[in-house]
Amino acid sequence: MQAWQDYQSQHKERFLNELLDLLRIPSVSARSEHKEDMMKCANAVKTRLQEAGADRVEIFETAGHPIVYGEKIIDLQKPVVLVYGHYDVQPPDPLELWHSGPFEPVIKDGKIFARGSCDDKGQFYMHIKAMETMVRTNTLPANVKFIIEGEEEVGSPNLGNFLKEKKDMLHADVILISDTSMLSLQTPSIDVGVRGLSYIEVEVTGPNRDLHSGVYGGAVANPITILAKMIASLHDENNHITIPGFYDDVIEAGGAEREQMAKAPYDEKEYMQDLGVKELWGEKGYTTNERTGIRPTLEVNGIWGGYTGEGAKTVLPSKAFAKISARLVPNQKSAKMTELLIKHLESIAPPYVTVKASEHHGGDPYLTPVDSVEYQSASKAIETTFGKSPIPVRGGGSIPITALFESVLGLKTVFLGFGLDSDNLHSPNEKFDLANFYKGIETIPYFHKYFAEMKG
Repeated sequence: MQAWQDYQSQHKERFLNELLDLLRIPSVSARSEHKEDMMKCANAVKTRLQEAGADRVEIFETAGHPIVYGEKIIDLQKPVVLVYGHYDVQPPDPLELWHSGPFEPVIKDGKIFARGSCDDKGQFYMHIKAMETMVRTNTLPANVKFIIEGEEEVGSPNLGNFLKEKKDMLHADVILISDTSMLSLQTPSIDVGVRGLSYIEVEVTGPNRDLHSGVYGGAVANPITILAKMIASLHDENNHITIPGFYDDVIEAGGAEREQMAKAPYDEKEYMQDLGVKELWGEKGYTTNERTGIRPTLEVNGIWGGYTGEGAKTVLPSKAFAKISARLVPNQKSAKMTELLIKHLESIAPPYVTVKASEHHGGDPYLTPVDSVEYQSASKAIETTFGKSPIPVRGGGSIPITALFESVLGLKTVFLGFGLDSDNLHSPNEKFDLANFYKGIETIPYFHKYFAEMKG
């Protein structure tokens, strides 16, 4: 609609400056020293929702970081779209690899560089500006509600209780999330699913204290060596995961879906150059896109032990540690897979060490049916603003709360992400293209329009 385009064009610089202000707040949920920053960011989100036209905005305290709720109700007979996002961000480490300050946003080559620029401040802020566009032009076609939480990056431990306690307040017809990516502005896509997650930490203990490696080396098992061997045994020569029962519940993607995935443009040489690797690695029998979308994986996210300080210390350590995560696909369940991982690591530990493993957090995988009103509304919105139909793809990441939304609220989720896989999410120099930011604000109102029409 021309009114939307005119309004967005007139206010685009303000939209950007408001986002930059949000990005300057170091809302790192994983670190206790940022507790005040988390509240500051929640209050900033509250203010922006109010300015955008929300009639009701509240900050709800939790056992952890607060949740910001907002709503604009125009007609109880019209559908309700519940927008989810998160204002917390990943820790910025390692700081020395950033080209500019992680919380000092810089615009370079048409991109915003800052922690949270894409994940997820830039993306949820598109929805706030889209609502403002519709409210200020008197064209809002559906009711809108917002949940912007502050604990997504630490597993959303308090969101479940919030959903159960506020179920009536959160009544809606669909969940709309922009915390995913698309292939490119030239080749738009929609994530029809995300993988689940099982995340554990393992501790391997050998001797009851650190030992002199000259006096005891060769006589006592080194926990770091043993842990490395245990981890190495988790994949075979075809990079197939060796844990018994790991694949038992996997629903294999059919030929039709794999054909659809193959339509996505992919340049392997360019892919490797972007990552700075000479060869790719993965499960035999699957393409790169399939390995990161439709197949479960197992990765070591961190490993440490012994002396890692400056200089040398010839020590045989008492303990070694690792953080290990599995990405899950339909029909795998996070709780079951976590138990499987822990029991397997305990079972393969040799008698000269002891193993203790525990869960960090997890979540189940999720799929959006492509024949649903939710997906069709998103697809039509993208087709309207991009001039071409989006390719349905499966995202490799995890958004554990999607399964929670369905189980507690009974709602389907549709993903309408505008980030790119190359946006360095969780890495130094995270970025978000200005073109994608503005395209999201342009596209989102059409989702509301088409969903209201199709839902009736």
